[in-house]
Amino acid sequence: MDQVNLIKLAPGVRIDPAELTVTATRASGPGGQHVNRTASRVELRWSIADSHSLDPDTKHLLLTRLASRVDRSGAIRIVSAETRSQHRNRLRAIERLRSLVEGATYRPPPRRPTHPSRASKERRLEEKRRRGQLKRLRRDSTDE
Repeated sequence: MDQVNLIKLAPGVRIDPAELTVTATRASGPGGQHVNRTASRVELRWSIADSHSLDPDTKHLLLTRLASRVDRSGAIRIVSAETRSQHRNRLRAIERLRSLVEGATYRPPPRRPTHPSRASKERRLEEKRRRGQLKRLRRDSTDE
C-alpha cells in the first residue's frame, strides 16, 4: 500500500482512499436552477468491517464506539449538502469522518495517582473546623 495516498483519519489510523465510496446526488433546498441541475450533495460510505487498512483492535474499537452510527454491514455513512460545490461537500464529509474516528479512537492518558500535600490536608481540616464552628453558632441555645 502506498503511504503517500493514504488518508489520515486519526493518529495511527490511515486508510486507502479506495475504501471510501463517494456518491453525488442532487441536493434539496434553495438554489434556483442550479440545485435542479447539479449533483452537489455528497454521500460518503466507509465499511469499517471490510477495511484492510485497520488492524483488528482498531477495527473492533471503532465498531463498538461508533455502534450507533454504523449500519448492519459495518459501514458508516456521512452525508454533506452544506455547500453548492460537490468538491467542498466531499471535503467536509471526509473532515466529519475524520472527527468521528478521532473521537472514537481517543484514549485519555492514564491518571497518575498522587497524594494530597500536607498544606492541602491542613487547609481541608481548617475549613472543616470553620464550617463546624459556623454551624454551632447558628444553633439555638435550646437545641442543646
